[in-house]
Amino acid sequence: MPPKDPINPSDEALAKDYRRYLDPRTLAKIANLDLRARLVVEGYISGMHRSPYRGYSIEFAQHRHYVQGDDIRHIDWKVFARTNKYYIKQYEEETNLVCLLGVDCSESMAFRSSEAPMSKHDYAVSIAAALSYLALRQQDSVGLATFDDGITRFIRPTNNPAQWKVVIHELEGSTGPSKTSLRKVLDELSERLKRRTLIVLISDFFDDLENIRQGLRYLRYHRNEVILCQVLDPAELEFPLKGPTLFRGMEKLGTLLAEPRTLRERYLEEMQRFTAQLRRLCRELKLDYVLFNTRDPLDVALSTYLATRGATMR
Repeated sequence: MPPKDPINPSDEALAKDYRRYLDPRTLAKIANLDLRARLVVEGYISGMHRSPYRGYSIEFAQHRHYVQGDDIRHIDWKVFARTNKYYIKQYEEETNLVCLLGVDCSESMAFRSSEAPMSKHDYAVSIAAALSYLALRQQDSVGLATFDDGITRFIRPTNNPAQWKVVIHELEGSTGPSKTSLRKVLDELSERLKRRTLIVLISDFFDDLENIRQGLRYLRYHRNEVILCQVLDPAELEFPLKGPTLFRGMEKLGTLLAEPRTLRERYLEEMQRFTAQLRRLCRELKLDYVLFNTRDPLDVALSTYLATRGATMR
């Protein structure tokens, strides 16, 4: 089991002033992924944000009258305000969280501009490592799926203390030469998961939106909850290039020599349209969506999202 204190005693020097290590450029220099994850989680916990995960209940079933000895945390105070009577919310399945982290390892995730301290893949695995550490620290179950045009590695969720090292070992792998095929990946995940699961997908989601829609619908049909974490480089979001530039497609898309200033307006329109459609798709399917800019400090971005999610679930 991960240590109660996210900073290992052997890292005493880091533990004294961990916040100075949370600058994104500093995090990028930390080769030890488990240490990077523990630093990020320490920043989250020290911010006094209550976790939205532990004891997660899958689906509301019914109300019943409160009886002495019931946990008052499950009282429905809105019903009490209307009826002046105490009712307990019951759920179909009350259990600690079962979480599967899906990390995109396609070639486009290897992109890193001069504006970013780390590649999209490094940022994505840092998110996954921090979330897995946080969940296992709470005795929740964690699994991992890495993918490109298919699932390349699948580790079934468990809360076994040894799972932390297994997940970290797999996350330390590199990206491959393939492109993303999310429909195939999401369909395969639906078939592999035998119980309802919280699935955290971490990707740039550079794929056909209709394929993404169909894959997510299949996951939702099996009553899974899904969070989409879109990871993008600041150059992809802002397109700051000025001089003549040779663009090279990272997923076998060829090359293009162009003047960026003539493309910038249209490019930004297309990027904004794409992210807006992805966000709208998530709203339609009642999924969480969060956009991560690889230039932003990871602990701030992640803790802000988790705090927001926790507030909406209470």
